[in-house]
Amino acid sequence: MIRNNLEQVRAQLRLACRRAGRDEDSVTLLAVSKTKPAEMLMEARKCGATEFGENKVQEIVEKAERLGTEDYHFHMIGHLQKNKVKKAVQLSVMIHSVDSLELAQCIDREAEKLSKRQDVLLEVNVAAEDSKFGIRPEEAEPLAREIARLPHVRLRGLMTVAPYTDDPENNRKYFKQMHDLLVDINGKCIDNIRMDVLSMGMSGDYAVAIEEGATHVRVGTAIFGERNYRTKEPKE
Repeated sequence: MIRNNLEQVRAQLRLACRRAGRDEDSVTLLAVSKTKPAEMLMEARKCGATEFGENKVQEIVEKAERLGTEDYHFHMIGHLQKNKVKKAVQLSVMIHSVDSLELAQCIDREAEKLSKRQDVLLEVNVAAEDSKFGIRPEEAEPLAREIARLPHVRLRGLMTVAPYTDDPENNRKYFKQMHDLLVDINGKCIDNIRMDVLSMGMSGDYAVAIEEGATHVRVGTAIFGERNYRTKEPKE
């Protein structure tokens, strides 16, 4: 199942890149493995997947202990509490969900202890949904300027979780807004900031996100199958 699903997702990724006139190597596919057992990650790895997205730090810890981090690169894509930062910094290649200066400062302190510079993204609540984490678009540049001063954090770009919708075209405007925001901040030539990552698009709308400039798409359901949700929410 996973092999076939990955082949289909990659095929759609290539088609979206062609439509946008982009090289397919410019898009990184994150296999969102939250709630899924290590065995499913192992199967995906055999099919060439190396980047895995997790919502909870504890799941990263458990899977890293089982699988290691050399061949499995974990991305923290869920809301990150400050008391979980230590393990997130130890085990994540990138933290996609920075939404405050305080969290960035906490990441900076833990990264310093490990003598590393942690790659992070700012999470932007582009559709202003009350149920979502993230900063408002107008807060992104001021926060980027503050994070630029932190020596052990490297701000790589922006992330958003677009609204749940049955029609991916409904989210095109949000993806375009995110791309424009990234370009705008880069155009300000802020010292120590050159953002090259735009993490957006999930199982239902990743093709549209790619067409609008996504560099990282987070796809879970289309690769690993459905999860049990108590409430309707976007499917990675």
